[in-house]
Amino acid sequence: MITPSASTLGAPGVPVDVVLSWLQQHHIHGVELRLAGGEIADPDMDAAARHDLRHQINAAGVQVTGIASYVKVAAPGADETVVAGLIRAVDFARDLGAPMVRVFPGADTGPAAFTDAPPLTEPREEVDGRAARRLSAVTSYAADSGVLPVLETHDSHPAGTDIAAILNRVDGPVGVVWDLLHPWRVGEQLEETWKTLEPWLATGRGSVQIKDADMPASSTPLPIGKGSLPTEEIGQLLVRNAYRGAVTLEWEKAWYPEAAQLDVALPSLRTWLDRHWDGDIN
Repeated sequence: MITPSASTLGAPGVPVDVVLSWLQQHHIHGVELRLAGGEIADPDMDAAARHDLRHQINAAGVQVTGIASYVKVAAPGADETVVAGLIRAVDFARDLGAPMVRVFPGADTGPAAFTDAPPLTEPREEVDGRAARRLSAVTSYAADSGVLPVLETHDSHPAGTDIAAILNRVDGPVGVVWDLLHPWRVGEQLEETWKTLEPWLATGRGSVQIKDADMPASSTPLPIGKGSLPTEEIGQLLVRNAYRGAVTLEWEKAWYPEAAQLDVALPSLRTWLDRHWDGDIN
């Protein structure tokens, strides 16, 4: 079944009880917690605070679908630093009962147009090998913790083919987050992205992020169906391919303060979900 979810990226500074009430109101049973200082999921929370947060979320009938970390597995620097950050993120996900922890590629790039993949400043073989090596270093620990590291289509690796090139080199269980925006904006067709990422998405090793905006004119979030992203097409594709897993609204209010609060966007998520998965939603 589909698990509707929303990211707390859309509710910067909003208390957890308010966010949970919004989710309950619109029958959204999942939440992706943004791992950031001063937010609901603060990486400096001690074990007791994490336990209390998990209990509060579970008591509201909501499940944590993932932890959105900002670890960059392909970034330059020491492996030890990145691996330590990965382990901390895995520990946080374990303590919150989250099945996945999101990581970014994050390699250094040069400038590029909205519709172009950014050029890497280092050889791709070196960048992809570095990311795969770091992920491989934590897969056993993560599996023992009941957490799956999932790499998002983002920044230096926007397309599904970019992400698969890394994941196919990892020794151990990993997964993927398909952010609708980035493969689409660089010209990767939805069917191609699905075909590339299907080994992970069709086997419960990943999630899908849905969003909308009037791109490329504006990146400010809009309710689903009000912008230029192919939201109907991806819904149809996921149904056609019997996708089962979390579908998360990534409402980027943290980056666009002028956007409305998350609760304004949730009805569009609920309508979109019901249109495509009527009667087959967790």
